[in-house]
Amino acid sequence: MAVAVQLTHVTKAFDTTLAVNDVSLKIERGEFFFLLGPSGCGKSTFLRIVAGFYKPDTGELKFDDTIVNNVPPHQRNTGMVFQNYALWPHMSVAENIAYGLTLRKLGKSERDEKITSALEMVQMVDYRDRAVNTLSGGQQQRIALARALVIEPSVLLLDEPISNLDAALRQQMRDEIKQIHDRTNITMFYVTHDQVDALSMADRMAIMQDGVIIQVGTPREVYQFPKNTFVASFVGETNFISGKVQNASNGSATIETSVGTLHSETVYHNLSDGTPVQCSIRPEALIVNSENDDNHAENTITAKITAVNYLGRIEEYQLVAADVPLKAVHYNPGIETKKPGDTVQLAIAAEAIIPLPD
Repeated sequence: MAVAVQLTHVTKAFDTTLAVNDVSLKIERGEFFFLLGPSGCGKSTFLRIVAGFYKPDTGELKFDDTIVNNVPPHQRNTGMVFQNYALWPHMSVAENIAYGLTLRKLGKSERDEKITSALEMVQMVDYRDRAVNTLSGGQQQRIALARALVIEPSVLLLDEPISNLDAALRQQMRDEIKQIHDRTNITMFYVTHDQVDALSMADRMAIMQDGVIIQVGTPREVYQFPKNTFVASFVGETNFISGKVQNASNGSATIETSVGTLHSETVYHNLSDGTPVQCSIRPEALIVNSENDDNHAENTITAKITAVNYLGRIEEYQLVAADVPLKAVHYNPGIETKKPGDTVQLAIAAEAIIPLPD
């Protein structure tokens, strides 16, 4: 049965390094929760605290209403999928999956039934008797997932489980893991540095930096309303234009910048007049028009295209406006209409400009 996972003021240090710094967080029962952050930010330490491999120096970890700080890993009923799969190469697929069931002293018929069910879940029934070392990376990842699921864990912990796969397989595994969650309703806690994994799969996500949780929310909330410049730049791509608030009231602001005056209707920080800010503008929010196009956008910037990258379904424009480098994305470009050296007008909706404290 799925459980809620709650950490209250949890700290974990290694020598003088605070890997997890006074973190409080609740993962709801049955939730697919992501912890996202750069390498070295403390997210794997966080995961290992939940698994029981590390004990918190201070604070409290609960599964539902039970404190589990001193409960060893094998008594927490957690399943774990590692980045490197951690399969036993000398065993068959079935033997790998059966390992946790054998430790729980299940009878052979019950083991066989659960192994079949787990293999069906990851679409690998025909590989039951294969040697693990004959499988591809994607197939091994499915077996690692089946091994974690077969014990019917209260919490499934995933440590960057698809980072070793190629792009096509990653997308396939994202879809399959999400479907498995939807079918089983297990509490899943997934650690990654890959924003696409988090944005495409999470119910909610937390952003971690230097051992501290910076922001928690749904993917849409975090992407559209980042708490600070770190979150804005780490979750997706963004452009930053430096400026100073000239007038702010009722969720809107006028900002003076080197590319001209910008008007924002997405102000959710407490900004007073004269406050230095970084205006975060996503590449897809920059609409590239010809120099003489008549447009009625709330904000326009004159820019010069420095490079064009054709990527099939999208075309990326590298631009510069008053020495500020920018990136714009144009979808379904068809015939190329813009080229390096062109001067263009960038139209930006006021809702797409997010002023963040500098």
